Amino acid sequence: MPHPPAQQPISANTDTLVMQVMGHIRDRIANRSLVAGARIPSIRQSAEKMGVSKSTVVDAYDRLVAEGTILSRRGSGFFVAGQTPPLSIAQIAPSLDRAIDPFWVSRQSLSTDDTVLKPGCGWLPPDWLPNEALRRALRQIARGPDKTMMDYATPLGSLALREYLARRMGEHGITPPTGQIMLTESGTQAIDLLCRLLIEPGDTVFVDDPCYFNFHALLHAHRANIIAIPYLADGPDMDAFARAAEENRPRLYVTNSGLHNPTGASLSPVKAHRVLKVCEKHGITIIEDDIFADFETTTAPRLAAYDGLENVVHIGSFSKTLSASVRCGYVATRADWIDKLLDLKIATSFGGGNLSSAIILSVLRDGSYRKHMEHVRQRLARAMTDCATQLGVLGIKPLATPGAGIFLWTRLPHNMDAAALAHAGLKHNIILAPGNVFSLSKTAGDLMRFNVAQSLDPRLMAFLKMEIDEAAKSS
Repeated sequence: MPHPPAQQPISANTDTLVMQVMGHIRDRIANRSLVAGARIPSIRQSAEKMGVSKSTVVDAYDRLVAEGTILSRRGSGFFVAGQTPPLSIAQIAPSLDRAIDPFWVSRQSLSTDDTVLKPGCGWLPPDWLPNEALRRALRQIARGPDKTMMDYATPLGSLALREYLARRMGEHGITPPTGQIMLTESGTQAIDLLCRLLIEPGDTVFVDDPCYFNFHALLHAHRANIIAIPYLADGPDMDAFARAAEENRPRLYVTNSGLHNPTGASLSPVKAHRVLKVCEKHGITIIEDDIFADFETTTAPRLAAYDGLENVVHIGSFSKTLSASVRCGYVATRADWIDKLLDLKIATSFGGGNLSSAIILSVLRDGSYRKHMEHVRQRLARAMTDCATQLGVLGIKPLATPGAGIFLWTRLPHNMDAAALAHAGLKHNIILAPGNVFSLSKTAGDLMRFNVAQSLDPRLMAFLKMEIDEAAKSS
């Protein structure tokens, strides 16, 4: 019987033979001539039909196996992988306009270069951060023991940094022993580990409305049932909080006590006591995110201080005040949860590194951090006044003027759609933070969060004036 004609050899003019073999297999899978579970032609068959060497096919198949496109079964050959679609957190969440989902601001802000204005982002400009102090710390560490730069940290993390954190938390009335403080790679990782420990898919979690949008994203990733409680000028609406607690029996409440994101508000002592009373009654654990603590000029009450870390877990990090690249956060919690959190930390990231904590400790100890933050607070106070004034001229009014911090929570004039304004901003290389990114109830359509440290560029004000003038003509 005559053999079928061999396929014409693959050209190597524009790409490597290996990549072209891989592309040929991918194309056959894409057009369904090879379906999930189907056997891939053997190495010999592919080499003969494609006019390439067996070693070229071996290399191509190895790479396809590594990327998960095909599977290798010893003694049986190669097969098309029957892949489960990857988890899409956006699909877990309620169906939302993509412009206002929990990832929008972060994705846009993190994917752009320095030519793009970022009044919607949540961090300070790089030239506001203690660059020279960080360089000095790196030089000092480079002259020290190799272990600091090369080895894993202990599971709890640097004892010296945990001792410093214990003293610092003590200034807010929180007094954990160092054995109840665990270092993490970030504040986000701290919340992620706590969610792994404390909730199961379908459990109810309370957040503020509005609140930091990544709380929504992270809780959706854990498949939690999220309920938003209206947040007022001095804390959550306690009537709504108590009623929702009675009806829904939540496991967690995630919040900021000082310099709330995005409103800039601070929890009042009366509200703090009422929150703790309701949470104790219903067995609700509170995750208190204190990431903006060092921006405060007047210290707000801390739930963890009133509670003694019984039902409150206190977390924070240095990404807003020192460096977003030097990743180090912390969690302070009750003694019987620490070992379980350590196990989860090891299971999910194996171990933290010594380098980040050593850099942070060096800056904290040498006195430069205190001076740096004094300067930042003064600079932010001026920026807050200037930004509020310039926005006010345009008719953009803050719902309240925070005593400190980096955020202004504002209402747009003429019933403007903040999401549409944010879309328009992208065309002008400006990234804004529309209100419904922060609001699970989607009741902030005409609100906008401005980072005052990132909002004083004349190009931003010129763009806003142009859009507001157009809106005024239409209203």
